[in-house]
Amino acid sequence: MSKKLFETPTRRAFLAGSAAVLGTPALAQTQAGQAERDPSLSVRRNISSFRTLDWRPYFSDLKKGAVLVDLDSRAVHYWSEDETIYKLYPSSIPLTEDLTRRGRTSVTQKVDGPSWRPTPSMLKRNPEWPKFIGPGPENPLGTHALYLSWTYYRIHGTHDTRKIGRKSSNGCIGLYNEHIAELFGMAKVGTQVLLI
Repeated sequence: MSKKLFETPTRRAFLAGSAAVLGTPALAQTQAGQAERDPSLSVRRNISSFRTLDWRPYFSDLKKGAVLVDLDSRAVHYWSEDETIYKLYPSSIPLTEDLTRRGRTSVTQKVDGPSWRPTPSMLKRNPEWPKFIGPGPENPLGTHALYLSWTYYRIHGTHDTRKIGRKSSNGCIGLYNEHIAELFGMAKVGTQVLLI
C-alpha cells in the first residue's frame, strides 16, 4: 500500500470524518440520556410552575366552585364545589402589565358561541380591526366564554392555539377550545374567580 493514502485524506474521507466528529456529542447525548431524561425539561415555557395546587390558600370555601388564574405560571385551576373535580389548564395571559387585572371576581354569564367586539382601547390601538365578529371559527373568543364581573374581561377559548402559554391577550384569559368547553360545562354563574 502506498504511504500517500494515509497522509492525505480524500475530500470524501475528510467530510465523512468531520460529520462523525461533529455528530458524536449529539448521538452520545441522545443514547446516554434518553431513558432517564424527562423531555418536558427541555421545553422553555412555564413547565416548572405548571403544577397542581390546593384551593385552601386562595379561597375560604368552594361554594359554586372556584377558578384560580395563576398569571405567573399561565395556568387556570378549577375546583368543583364538592371537591370531586380538579382541573388544570394551560392559558394565555395579557400582553402587558397595564392590560392585566388581578383580584377577585366571579362568573356573571356563560355564552356558548360568543360574538366579539373589540373594546374602545383596542380599537384605538388597532383601528384596522373589525368592529364585530360573530360566532364561528374566526372569532377571537373561541367556542365558549365565561364573562366576569369586570367589564371586558373574560375567560374564553381561542381560534389561535399558538397563544396558549404566552403573553398574547388584551386582558382576557385564553384557553384551548376543548378546555374552555370542559370548564364551561362545570363552572356556574356565580363561580368564584381569583387572578393572582
